Order: sequence, then structure tokens, then C-alpha cells
Amino acid sequence: MSLPEDYLTYPSRTYGMDNPHYDWVPVNNRPKATLKDGTKVAVTIIVPVEFFPLNPPDAPFKHQGSVKTPYPDLRHFSSRDYGNRVGIYRLLRAFERFSIKATFAINAEIVNRYPPLIDAIRADGHEIAAHGVSTAHIHHAGLSLSEERDLISQTRKALPDATSWMSPARNESYNTLSLLSEAGFDICLDWEADQRPHALQTESGQIMSLPHYGELGDFKLLLDRSQTEEDWVIQIAEAARFQLGLYNQEGASVLAFTMTPYILGQPFRIKAVAELLAKLQEMAGLKTMTARDTVSAFMASA
Repeated sequence: MSLPEDYLTYPSRTYGMDNPHYDWVPVNNRPKATLKDGTKVAVTIIVPVEFFPLNPPDAPFKHQGSVKTPYPDLRHFSSRDYGNRVGIYRLLRAFERFSIKATFAINAEIVNRYPPLIDAIRADGHEIAAHGVSTAHIHHAGLSLSEERDLISQTRKALPDATSWMSPARNESYNTLSLLSEAGFDICLDWEADQRPHALQTESGQIMSLPHYGELGDFKLLLDRSQTEEDWVIQIAEAARFQLGLYNQEGASVLAFTMTPYILGQPFRIKAVAELLAKLQEMAGLKTMTARDTVSAFMASA
């Protein structure tokens, strides 16, 4: 059986990247970024604060952190709840100890269900970013434009002051970026196509992408790959040192990664958080900043 003639025809094929949001500008063909305060590597810690329902839908797929076993999976459900009841406060204390401001990406369901938790995050001066409605509300191409607009509207209503956005499971449809810009979001934490913030063009206007490295996420390293807490510390610290070493060749860069409350907030892991934060603070030329402050610093240097 032969293939139809148009099977291998791709009308969106363009020079560089096959998407309309940003141009292909490789690192060796652009000016080096230099931040005004001399920072060489901006570290942004993203803390996902998520609501996991006991009976999540299967379509389009289950969030990677969702319950695993047949309903009712109380073991996984309650361990996720542990993160919001206990673990997150350990992270907050660690950040306070090292005078670090993080970006807390928060589900709208969390805002509605746990107001004291939001108050604690705000009181410590952290950035609050929007993280969709919940882990059960994945953005994907099967949603109609009105359905996805409604999800973003629900999130915006719960978090009216948020300027940064991270999609549940970091999944988007082809319309997500445009709808986010339409809703007044300035920064997206889903993409990781670069090592410094860059503009994404949409039909509704521009939105900045802050590269967020999934390979360094605690879920990926500690749960998916079953690595030790010691290895996690070594890998994050080594990534920071390596990027500092590339400064003269490539200019200032971003190192953004997640710290998940129900993972790193466990008593046998919280020590590793303190060890990592101490190592990062010892590195000359490195500065921890929220997503909003990181993007602002790079835009001011342009």
C-alpha cells in the first residue's frame, strides 16, 4: 500500500524552528547577555503547589504525580496532601534560613481550599505564579478554544495578581500561549528551548519564556530515576558550576528547576535542600531570583 502524496509534505516547515513563536537564534550567533548587577547565573526555584483529586480523569493523560493504583488510592493521595500540610512549610523555613525567594506555582484549587497556605507563602515574600486549575485539568489540543479559555479564566480569578504561569503537567495546546497572553500573563514556565529568557510571539501579544529544565526536576531525578538525595545535590550544584564556567563564552544564563513539597519536604530529604542552598550561596556570580525578577533582569540588560 503506497502512501498518499501529501503524507510527507509539512506546510509549516521553516528555517530553524518549526513553530511560529520564536526565531531560531543559536547561542553562537547572538550577543552575550550581561546583567547589570554582574550576575552570571540566575537560579530560579519553582515550587509546584498542587491539588491531586482522588479520582483523576484518564484523558488526555494522568498527571505524572497523580494517584497510581485503583480507586481509591489513599496512599498516593495522602502523600501528596502531606506536601501541602507539612512538607511545604519545611521548604519555606529552608528558604527563610538562606534568604531565598522562590516562585510558588499554585493551582486555583489550592487557593480555594487552603487560604492559610497562600497567606504563609505571601507573608514570606515569594512570587506566586498560576499553575492552572488542578492536576486534573490538563491543557491539550482536544479542548475547544472556549473550554481552555474557561480554565485559564478560573485560574486568573483565583490568582488575579499572578504574572507568571506554569501549565499543569507543563502541557499545552496550540492555543495556550495566545490565551495566556490574552489573560494578562507575562511569563510562561513550560518551555525549555534556551538558557535565558526569550520572547514567544502569539496572536494576542508577546509572552516571555523562562527556561525550566525538566531534567533537573526532583520528581525526575528522585522518583523517576530513583537517585539518591546526595546525587540530586551534586547534579544541581554541578549544573550551576558548569553554567558559571560558560559565562565568558555564552554570557549570563538561567538555571530553573523544581522543588516539590511532597518529595523534598520529606524528613529524610529536607537536609539535602539545605545542603544545596548552602552550596549555591557559596558560588560567586550566582544569584537566586524569582521567575518574575529573573525575566526583568534579563529584559533590562537587553
